[in-house]
Amino acid sequence: MSQYLIGIDIGTSSIKASIVDASTGQTVSSAHSPSEEMTVNAVQPGWAEQHPDLWWEHTLISIKAAAQKAHIDPKEVAAIGISYQMHGLVMVDKEHKPLRPSIIWCDSRAVEIGEKAFKDLGNHYCLQHLLNSPGNFTASKLKWVKENEPAVYERIHKVMLPGDYIALKLTGEITTTETGLSEGIFWDYQEKAISRKLLEYYGIDKNLIASIVPVFSEQGKLRESVAKELGLASGIKIAYRAGDQPNNAFSLNVLNPGETAATAGTSGVIYSVTDTNAFDPRSRVNAFIHVNSSEAIRNGVLLCINGTGILNSWLKKNIRSSGAAYDYEQINAIASEAPIGADGLIVLPFGNGAERILENKGVKSSFHGLNFNRHNQSHLFRAAQEGIVFALKYGFDILQEMGLKTEVIRAGNANMFLSPLFREAFVNTIGARLELYDTDGAKGAALGAGVGAGVFNTFPEAFSGLKMIRYEEPDKNKSELYTSTYQLWKTQLNKLL
Repeated sequence: MSQYLIGIDIGTSSIKASIVDASTGQTVSSAHSPSEEMTVNAVQPGWAEQHPDLWWEHTLISIKAAAQKAHIDPKEVAAIGISYQMHGLVMVDKEHKPLRPSIIWCDSRAVEIGEKAFKDLGNHYCLQHLLNSPGNFTASKLKWVKENEPAVYERIHKVMLPGDYIALKLTGEITTTETGLSEGIFWDYQEKAISRKLLEYYGIDKNLIASIVPVFSEQGKLRESVAKELGLASGIKIAYRAGDQPNNAFSLNVLNPGETAATAGTSGVIYSVTDTNAFDPRSRVNAFIHVNSSEAIRNGVLLCINGTGILNSWLKKNIRSSGAAYDYEQINAIASEAPIGADGLIVLPFGNGAERILENKGVKSSFHGLNFNRHNQSHLFRAAQEGIVFALKYGFDILQEMGLKTEVIRAGNANMFLSPLFREAFVNTIGARLELYDTDGAKGAALGAGVGAGVFNTFPEAFSGLKMIRYEEPDKNKSELYTSTYQLWKTQLNKLL
């Protein structure tokens, strides 16, 4: 009898579901919803919200569509795994209903709260115990609700992350994971427990935190009512849950110290695994518990650029030819017409909330050196892609300063990495080999569920079907050009910091 695994990826733009054949590790079918990007509501400048029930609506649509494509026997689905957008705050009442829209990852409203906590609790304590400033993460967002929406706060039964909410809808049970608590900056790495000191400082009742389950484990079973709606069998195990970046690293078999993963979707991330409780003294990059940290220290040190694919998407929506929008392949082709360095045009891609690598300074997206007689669409498109790469390089240098050495970076063959120009700029600016694999967040979540449900006995068994599609390595001559252009970009950035 065949066994299949379902992976759900709760993104900012859409929800994707994939069905994976456990015997081969290959994706049988995938579907995403909605067809257009989900709206991020900005009620005030710097805010970003989505309603949790919007995620659930499109989760159901995606799973149904993937199941219909696969033509599988529902009884052959062994487990379901969840990947989700990190750092979001979901609050539910005793009836498990959301009390307000989720304050999601790129929302900047809690920056000042986190900075004050960093100062009041002390840099030494925060970095030694939390590995991060409380910053603009989930705990600080909850404090914002306590201060600004006390009536909402008083009705909270439990707080959770986006993936916890989807698990709740699937199983009826409210749980979370250590990795999730670490990404919310609720976790004390010295005590190996929820940070009592941070909760006391913020005045948050520990009882609001969900009970903890292991990342790879039976976290609940599919409710009969949901199974009936999806056309699946009730009792299917929900057996894996992780934030999108730890899960992306997992999907690429990045589990050991020195191994590094990258993504370039709405945001851009470089994520490197370490076996120490490393931290940046200025908290410009962040350390979280990695998915496989149950027996030995495995943390993922993450640099994030909020304005990555969203910049490319913005250009796609707003730059047209004869009234028709370009598709991404056309944008990539047009961008390649301009030379490396885009004839002096510089783009800073920081237009999607406070940027951690810039210590939450209010640097917005901006264009520099634009010459009306010299620059055209090709320069604009190229400078945008180069600007995204240069921002990633700026953060990558911080990882190198921390002693995290990287020679190979793995990524899924998706999003910005589909652009030949972006790949060229990436390898020659970062100075590392790039390997692209046939995987993504939904597939990674499915394989994780296979581990958690015991379908796979080991990680190597889970990744036996992982295939590299292509690789690219730095070219000396191009590296010199990109490096000199990066220095110009960095000089322009420093003028604004």
